[in-house]
Amino acid sequence: MTLLLLCTGCSSLIFYPQRHLVDNQLLVRFPAEDISFRASDGVRLHGWLLRPSGQPRGSILVLHGNAENISTHVNSILWLVKEGFAVFIIDYRGYGLSEGTPTIDGVHRDAEAALATLLTLPGVDPQRVAVLGQSLGGAIAIHLVATTPHKKAVRLLVVDSPFADYRLIAREKLGGFFLTWPFQYPLSLLFNDDYSPLRFVGEVAPVPLIIINDELDPIVPSRHGRLLREAAGPSADLWTTSGLGHVGSFADPALRRALVERLDGAFAPGADTQRR
Repeated sequence: MTLLLLCTGCSSLIFYPQRHLVDNQLLVRFPAEDISFRASDGVRLHGWLLRPSGQPRGSILVLHGNAENISTHVNSILWLVKEGFAVFIIDYRGYGLSEGTPTIDGVHRDAEAALATLLTLPGVDPQRVAVLGQSLGGAIAIHLVATTPHKKAVRLLVVDSPFADYRLIAREKLGGFFLTWPFQYPLSLLFNDDYSPLRFVGEVAPVPLIIINDELDPIVPSRHGRLLREAAGPSADLWTTSGLGHVGSFADPALRRALVERLDGAFAPGADTQRR
């Protein structure tokens, strides 16, 4: 086991890509436009742009979690399209129709390319853009918004069920298996922590940040959300649910209504001036 982890750089504990796009009958109601674009290192990537029936209230870049691909992750955010928002959800390299093999460096390049692409798509108002990251996508989204040259275009960052640190979550997962429990600390050092959300969440400001955690999340312990909130500063809010599971908080109608209200406020004329 130890030799295997050393040989793979532990990436198998982070990325669980699925190449095949599953047939999703919900997309009959929400037609998806295929978008092809390239990361800065030339890897060709794929995403879907889902437009509402009328004029969009704003546009949201969605960065999904570490397993499967957009054909399954899209289900958790279709409600935003129904609410009138355009949604651009992308697959990282190695997922779905995107080329390449996932790496920590690579998926962060992919997120940067996705944001730059969204800002150029027809019908997208670059003054009304938000970023939503779920699970691993939340960690990626924090680094993206903190470091992107397009930061001024982002009106709101929402991270759902994020982990706070790559090595911390690695230790927790390794510690949960009896064969790797004795090696959790040394093996966690094999993980690339250059993009640790805890290192960058303080640089997200002045972009408003909403951190969403379920107190009973069985995948990412809720303390990760609290760690991020403490490190983020006053521009961040922590929203909690209980018993809805990992990346399950949007099942709460009250939370959905609250997020729509925050999105509308972030996209309102003059909101960018007020936050600066």
